[in-house]
Amino acid sequence: MNLDPGTLLQPGDALLVVDVQNDFCPGGALAIDDGDAVVPVLNRWLKAAGELGLPVYASRDWHPREHPSFAAQGGPWPPHCLQDSPGARFHPALALPEDAIRVTKGVRFDRDQYSAFDGTGLAVALRNRGVGRIWVGGLAQDVCVAATAVDARKEGFAVHLIPDATRPVTAEGGREALQRMAEAGVEIPDHE
Repeated sequence: MNLDPGTLLQPGDALLVVDVQNDFCPGGALAIDDGDAVVPVLNRWLKAAGELGLPVYASRDWHPREHPSFAAQGGPWPPHCLQDSPGARFHPALALPEDAIRVTKGVRFDRDQYSAFDGTGLAVALRNRGVGRIWVGGLAQDVCVAATAVDARKEGFAVHLIPDATRPVTAEGGREALQRMAEAGVEIPDHE
């Protein structure tokens, strides 16, 4: 599905790009199949948001070396998105505008933060900008994208997933995430 951001975005919207970082793209430490395919789709949305003067937020994992999500500390994941590492950088082809607001998460030593709303103050920042509706895309659909979208709904925002702008870790996880998001009230085009 190829949504046209120019006809869908409107005043009061924000674009939230979730964790489009090198380590989640092919060749990265926790690569998602076809993860870099979200970049050209998101770039169209970034361009349209810029033309309309809408705010753009970009979340990123920014893990310390001994993060609790890493297998060596008992977590489910290999080390990824280590602070200041090349793997933690946004994908080089992602056309984030200079004024995009970076939302840093995954920095705690006591637990993980999959959602861009978890302990970041993002909901307050969006309300302060007058945002009522959020368009979400990024990586991975069945982990951080789903957690972020569901939390955005819990915070009272209208949330729309950009289906072509996200990829799951696993196909089954992706299906489950779509269901979980839909049940939370996230609008997902062509999802039943």
